[in-house]
Amino acid sequence: MASKKSLTLGAEISFPLYAAAKEMTRRYNPYLEKLDLTYTQYLAMLALWEHGELSVSGMGDLLKLDSGTLTPLLKKLEAKGYVVRQRSADDERRVCVVLTPQGSKLQTAARRAHAAMEAEFAFDDDDARLLRMTLNWLLGQLEETDPRRPATSEDALE
Repeated sequence: MASKKSLTLGAEISFPLYAAAKEMTRRYNPYLEKLDLTYTQYLAMLALWEHGELSVSGMGDLLKLDSGTLTPLLKKLEAKGYVVRQRSADDERRVCVVLTPQGSKLQTAARRAHAAMEAEFAFDDDDARLLRMTLNWLLGQLEETDPRRPATSEDALE
């Protein structure tokens, strides 16, 4: 039986997510331009400031980016002098992304940009935490039910 739910923008979950993501990126842009970063480059730098070093595939998994998007992004960050890509000493098949001193220094200016963005919104810590939890739950649901996702041994046990 076909669903009788309304086919309207107001009934879509995807529309406010899309619109909010687009607006957040637009609001970040003036701050990120001062850092010479795009929003996606900023996310990559956040991941590196948090983890210190990441394999290229690990960064792709973390940021939900495929290699066709991640490789040119890393080349641009490398050209700016913020990161270097190097073969892992443990496994030469693995390429790691490492911050340069210049990339590490950029974190101080990024903290100011982040603080300025937070000041633009009326979120208290509890509201922000709840929103992050809800969005992370949704992302998990989408990943879990993705028909393109390869089956794992854990899926077979369920």
